[in-house]
Amino acid sequence: MWRFLVALAAEEPAGPLIVPDSIQKANFAQAVNRLVNLDFSQVAQNLLSEALWVVIKIVIALVIYYVGRWLMRRLVRLIDVAMEHRKVDLSLRAFMRSSVRAVFTLLLVLIVVSTLGVNVTSLIAVASAATLAIGMALSGTAQNFAGGVMILVMKPYRVGDYISAQGQSGTVREIKLFSTVITTNDNQTIYIPNNSIATAIIDNYTTADDRRVDWTVGISYGDDVDVARQTILAMLTADARIHRDPAPVVLVAALADSSVNLTIRAWTATANYWDVFYEYNERFYKELPRAGISFPFPQMDVHVKNE
Repeated sequence: MWRFLVALAAEEPAGPLIVPDSIQKANFAQAVNRLVNLDFSQVAQNLLSEALWVVIKIVIALVIYYVGRWLMRRLVRLIDVAMEHRKVDLSLRAFMRSSVRAVFTLLLVLIVVSTLGVNVTSLIAVASAATLAIGMALSGTAQNFAGGVMILVMKPYRVGDYISAQGQSGTVREIKLFSTVITTNDNQTIYIPNNSIATAIIDNYTTADDRRVDWTVGISYGDDVDVARQTILAMLTADARIHRDPAPVVLVAALADSSVNLTIRAWTATANYWDVFYEYNERFYKELPRAGISFPFPQMDVHVKNE
């Protein structure tokens, strides 16, 4: 044990725990001397040089940004013209425009940041980690993007089609990266997420060139069904918008509580569907009574029993 203590005492200490006042005074004097002998003109020159270089980099970055935006718009326009020349579907054209614009905007931002002297590699690493975290938080957005791709591939509808989906009906105006934009008949703009509409039941009223128009008209019991049928068919066959093949038909659909319900079916072009439907609702109401056909009101017979 005593040998260990002797060896420990023989070792030199690594350094004093408390710096003596003399050394502290010497260090302070050295710092003051450097400050007094500092060449402020050289410092100002260096600062001015650095500031000028920073300004130059900012100007170069701004030039790159605005030139890049101009080139991006030109490129998007050229791609759009090329797709229009090849008669690419309007839905795919809108989707491609959005995708190309997003990709080139990201590249432009990276170039501008690199010009400013930021380490792009580190920035990409940070962005990748942030993208992963954001992607996990916004998984629904990724699903909407996948839904948009499915819509463009499967093509259940296109721009200009009149559809009904997710409780909304309207004309498709644009298929974006994450949503489908439709305009209703009263000019409301509806945004439907692509994921929900891609997995929903879609009624596309524009796919076929022709559509069948159906009406249900109730006539009174005792009225002549043949007279009602002839009057209705005479109206429909005289209209050039109504197709002759298949020919219009009038069928007895039901013997209801207060009326005999007639089902009327006629075929017309899809573009004429709503005009024909609403016009003949009014014509049936006005012209059938002239042929002696009446429209019954719902009624209830009440029997009072006196005891």
